[in-house]
Amino acid sequence: STEGFDEAAAAAHAQSWEQLEANSGATRADMRRFAEMLHRARHGIFVWSMGLTQHVHGVDTVRALINVALALGWVGRPHAGVMPIRGHSGVQGGAEVGCVPAVDPANFEKAWGFTLPAFKGMSASEMVHAAAEGALDTFWIVGGNFLETLPDPPRVQRALRAVRTRIHQDIVVTSMMLEEPADTVILFPATTRYESPGGGTETTTERRIIFSPEIEGRRIGSAKAEWEVFGEVAARVAPSRPARFTSSAAIREEIARAVPLYAGIERLGREGDQLQWGGTRLFEDGRFATHDGRAHFSAIAAVPREKAADAFYVSTRRGKQFNSMVQRATDPLTAASRHDILISREDASRLELRDGDCVRLTSDTGSFTGAAKLDAIQPGNLQVHWPEGNGLLSSFEVDADSGEPDYNAVVRLEKVRP
Repeated sequence: STEGFDEAAAAAHAQSWEQLEANSGATRADMRRFAEMLHRARHGIFVWSMGLTQHVHGVDTVRALINVALALGWVGRPHAGVMPIRGHSGVQGGAEVGCVPAVDPANFEKAWGFTLPAFKGMSASEMVHAAAEGALDTFWIVGGNFLETLPDPPRVQRALRAVRTRIHQDIVVTSMMLEEPADTVILFPATTRYESPGGGTETTTERRIIFSPEIEGRRIGSAKAEWEVFGEVAARVAPSRPARFTSSAAIREEIARAVPLYAGIERLGREGDQLQWGGTRLFEDGRFATHDGRAHFSAIAAVPREKAADAFYVSTRRGKQFNSMVQRATDPLTAASRHDILISREDASRLELRDGDCVRLTSDTGSFTGAAKLDAIQPGNLQVHWPEGNGLLSSFEVDADSGEPDYNAVVRLEKVRP
């Protein structure tokens, strides 16, 4: 059962076709044809990734998509559903066991026997902002490289340098670690999950918790599993609250106690062991995990991103790379190099640009210089590689609900000498 359809439908009807065409770049005929195709379909699954979520209005975009799925009845029945794709194997499982800024502490307090702090934690981008403002005394960063994954790298650099004590825990040395601190940098060498004593688990997009065994082989120096380092430091900070685990199996047993959703994880201990929380399909009985058991439609109003007539929308993140790990110098999908700027043939003709011309993009945050590459892209739009183009992105453009940075920008383009 659902709630709020009439309000959501009214909000959708309030948007003009002209506004929808201008915002999306699609024609009215294309949108109607797509809607009719969905209406006729007996089954379907909406699959999306960061292209939808890494925007100022990413959460509302997903809510709008869920509105369509609910209206079609594509939830809780065979061969239908909604599926957000994660970029990392630890994102979904980590969030589900509590590694997010806002989580209900009740189960943890019951399992641990003490009251947790009442303040809300910070996301990664919020921590960087706090560091830049001098609000962090110590910054412990596990994995990742904020210099190459967050918008506005110069601001990130200033933030890292402002912190008195910075701790980096990783399996490789990154450019972020080499930034000078206000006082001290500490490096904790970590093991990969395949080297972690006793193995561990990962959660797939289909909610399947899979055991990942430890793989035999040489171990490097004093590198330790992440959980061992966390437990050692926590035990020294608060000796009255033992936080050292004797094994990874003990961690899984505690997860089972503190996170009811993950009941059964304590039985995973060998290669091939797995379970799917929630069963094969969620909400088959028509009851949803909400306060009233109903699925709620959302009334969404499209908010266009304003730009001058001679400006462009630019998007980042494409091609063969995984976060700051660059996999290919040339994108096999587009044949674009790391510094190519994809531009439509219509825009290139209007600006008298040829393939390979040197151009500079400038936003309110920074600039990026690269080579024009004429391609099949919607006029008025450009695309650059990420992290090369991160200097164009604003660190203050974030989704108000999720805190997710916007990996898109409005830019001006000019031809320059190479």
